[in-house]
Amino acid sequence: MSTEEIRVRGTVQGVGFRPTVYRLAKAYGLQGEVCNDGQGVLIRASGREESIEEFVQKLQKECPPLARIDEVTRKRYEGKSIFHDFVISQSVSSVVTTEIPPDAATCEKCKAEIFDPFSRWYRYPFTNCTHCGPRLSIIRAIPYDRLNTSMASFAMCAECRREYKDVENRRFHAQPVACQVCGPKAWLERSDSKPITPHMFSMLDDVDAVCTLLQKGEIVAIKGLGGFHLACDATQENAVQKLRQRKQRNQKPFALMARDMAIIEEYCTPNAKERELLESPAAPIVLIQAKGGDDDERGSGRIQFKTQNSKSKTPRLAPSIAPGQNTLGFMLPNTPLHHLILRRMNRPIVLTSGNLSDEPQSIDNVEAREKLGKIADYFLLHNRDIVNRVDDSVVRVVDDKVLTIRRARGYAPASINLPPGFESVPQILAMGSQLKNTFCLLRDGKAILSQHQGDLENPVTFQSYQDTLNLYLNILEHQPEAIAVDLHPEYLSTKLGEELAVSNQYGHGSAVPQLHIQHHHAHIAACMAENGLHINSPPVLGIALDGLGYGEDGTLWGGEFLLADYRQFTRLATFKPIAMIGGKQAMKEPWRNTYAQLISAFPWDELKQKYGNLEIVEFLEQKPLKLLNQLIEKEINSPLSSSVGRLFDAVAAAIGICREECSYEGQAAIEMETLADTTILDNKENLNYYFNFVVSDSIYHIDSRSMWQALLNDLQQHTPQAMIAAKFHTSLAHAIVEMVDNLRQKNDIHHVVLTGGVFQNCILLEQVTKRLQALEINVLTHSVVPANDGGLSLGQAVIGAAQLMN
Repeated sequence: MSTEEIRVRGTVQGVGFRPTVYRLAKAYGLQGEVCNDGQGVLIRASGREESIEEFVQKLQKECPPLARIDEVTRKRYEGKSIFHDFVISQSVSSVVTTEIPPDAATCEKCKAEIFDPFSRWYRYPFTNCTHCGPRLSIIRAIPYDRLNTSMASFAMCAECRREYKDVENRRFHAQPVACQVCGPKAWLERSDSKPITPHMFSMLDDVDAVCTLLQKGEIVAIKGLGGFHLACDATQENAVQKLRQRKQRNQKPFALMARDMAIIEEYCTPNAKERELLESPAAPIVLIQAKGGDDDERGSGRIQFKTQNSKSKTPRLAPSIAPGQNTLGFMLPNTPLHHLILRRMNRPIVLTSGNLSDEPQSIDNVEAREKLGKIADYFLLHNRDIVNRVDDSVVRVVDDKVLTIRRARGYAPASINLPPGFESVPQILAMGSQLKNTFCLLRDGKAILSQHQGDLENPVTFQSYQDTLNLYLNILEHQPEAIAVDLHPEYLSTKLGEELAVSNQYGHGSAVPQLHIQHHHAHIAACMAENGLHINSPPVLGIALDGLGYGEDGTLWGGEFLLADYRQFTRLATFKPIAMIGGKQAMKEPWRNTYAQLISAFPWDELKQKYGNLEIVEFLEQKPLKLLNQLIEKEINSPLSSSVGRLFDAVAAAIGICREECSYEGQAAIEMETLADTTILDNKENLNYYFNFVVSDSIYHIDSRSMWQALLNDLQQHTPQAMIAAKFHTSLAHAIVEMVDNLRQKNDIHHVVLTGGVFQNCILLEQVTKRLQALEINVLTHSVVPANDGGLSLGQAVIGAAQLMN
């Protein structure tokens, strides 16, 4: 007989791991115990050596669906306990190194039970088991036990407790287990506080009544898993427009939810990978190519959403669901509540964040009534507290690879295993960026990336960011040995990180080191880390294209070619810096970027003489050009920036897309990508927007003067918008690849990293990747973390770790 102590680390709490251990231990005739503690799961097993060996191997093969084993360590047990059976022991409090599991969508068995009239979970909107249900959204502390969640206030009834204690039941130790008798309750309210007339809907219950309200064109605020959503019928234009006006969300696309895949397939053409994502436990919003009406070709420009015809009874989507787009963001129901609402709904619904634009989702009933009362007509509320706000995740598929756009529900805060060399990293806190913020905790060779926090410029979002950060630090007992921040001195995340570093609140007795990390270096390092590059790997050529980031020279960067490893970088090339007239205003009004680009390339009088008949020139002539010129000349609120994001804005405005203003970040670039005629992308004869390379301050600059001349000539010749948009994409891709080919002649380059928000543009990403691979260059791109600023904190953290471990 042998007795071993087996330590299992990873996502192993709240996912049915201990019941699996128990069943396998009994099957192999072992005695001992299993318990949760701060490090994960601890097993003490006594039996024949062969049985223990087979038990450990089987455990790794039959890991529960929501679990993830990162490490199994074994040693001989030296204790004196004598085991007569195998039992599940109470959790042990210890130093926390385990993980918080993400929330998981309703499993098929729970779904079947809520629609089974003979089940005691029939129509119960909070049904769950060890394979599904709330995790991060309800947790207050580790270990993940009921008393440490918002389910603590709901005492289990006798039936639920029996199943909770039955090791053969799939609800064994499912912490949120509940039923109609003992669990949370949902109810319907009017937003005007007037009573709801009994039986006014003649429905089964308040949850079922929501479906009728949506069908009648009402807007309903629904308290979901990680926050409130606002819902309406996606096929009723009046309802969608009413929601836009009340929510103050003019044009940004709405997310959609559909009852099942069959309804999604009426409006989109999901491929196998997209279907897999939709039906996965994470259940994210997936951006899918939409079906058109009479013309499905992407090259024809913006789609006209599917219309009703004689062959189909499918109702048309409201035109204002996703203006200027050819993709739709769909998700499937992720809780029993949503499954029950949509049971009778044979069309999609809008399901967008329950907030005013740019504010975080409401999570509290009282707050929701106050903030959403003028948006929603009705509220579907419940009495289970949401401890952690968790937005919906957003992903898309490019060349069968998943690209994460927003990492939140279903994915966060599952840890990311760091590459070799980072096993003994110090505990580091990385504060993230100003926009699309996440923060990151580093320790024990893992990175724990928070769920999407949002744009910190909004005071409510910034307060929520601080609350969530404190919760993570407390739950995980994380004591940072260094704090990494963005180089930009005015970012609120940077200022907060600096305050935390000097506050001496982590028990170190003195201020912890502050590490100021350059924005684009962090983008590149994040991509290196998720692709597993060793801490001492040779430098990569990182191409970081985005809106802007603070450069080491005090200017704004945004189109960078950096030779970088985890510790340092050298700037080899950039796009020619152009003034951002009006500073932040240039991010909202694309025409400002067009004017700045044009007068950087040509004298205005010369441009008027040659192109004065163009619509864009006539448009710009109506602006206060003398004032704008003075702002540039005197450098008044017009900083120079190499931003490729602003170049996209400039081109879009020139050809008539979002010329006057954008109502959300990246709108001009997104609509131009949608418009591009992709049928010409691989035709080299259409490539005639050339960029010039010049050397300035010892680095290469990509100059767009020739590109603008060719584009303006196309406008004079009335070349279609869709063709100009496509030619710009492919010409830019060609220029990027040509620069890479140029730089690798003088530098030892093994990998090229593509990162930054601009590389969320599928056309550009595909074109650059394909052309680099044709040159036999190894290309690294993002998948697990966003290419945008949502992945920045991971890069900050690994750079900080590498520098400290140097």
